[in-house]
Amino acid sequence: MAGSALIVIDMVNTYEHKDAELLLPSVREALPGVVTLLETAREREIPVIFVNDNFGQWRSHHGEILAAALSGPHGDLVKPVEPDENSLFVVKARHSIFFETPLGYLLNQLEVGHLVLCGQVTEQCVLYSALDAHIRHLDVTVVEDAVAHIHAELAQAALRMMEVNMDAEIRPAREAFAPRQAPKG
Repeated sequence: MAGSALIVIDMVNTYEHKDAELLLPSVREALPGVVTLLETAREREIPVIFVNDNFGQWRSHHGEILAAALSGPHGDLVKPVEPDENSLFVVKARHSIFFETPLGYLLNQLEVGHLVLCGQVTEQCVLYSALDAHIRHLDVTVVEDAVAHIHAELAQAALRMMEVNMDAEIRPAREAFAPRQAPKG
């Protein structure tokens, strides 16, 4: 059986975008779950892959993206989830972690067949990433207490869609790496 990887979506963030004020309270709620996932993955030597927007800074690399986020007004939300020396980092330009990125190739090299998704935004990047993982025949777990949203009602609908339409398992952080349940149906 292929292994798992923890995918941390857009948590290295300056929060300098139009929906930031709506997003920030949910990020604060999701942060402990993301920290739990990072600790568990690192303890179990499960690959941790940060897939992050570059915020239109096409000359930047992951170190510059991280430095900007840590030094920004909400660096306190980035510091607890800061990538360590073993973390992998993939820069993305759009919503899906797969769109125009080398993530598919990386997952193949790591022999990963199960993605544990956390981060932001549930009803956008997490949803589109789960769909793209599903159409690539990857198993997906979305960690409900480690994803942040802009609109709570859309996030709940997105979680339900991922569960029903994409066979994603929706789990709390403490159960994220437990063996998957048998497929429904």
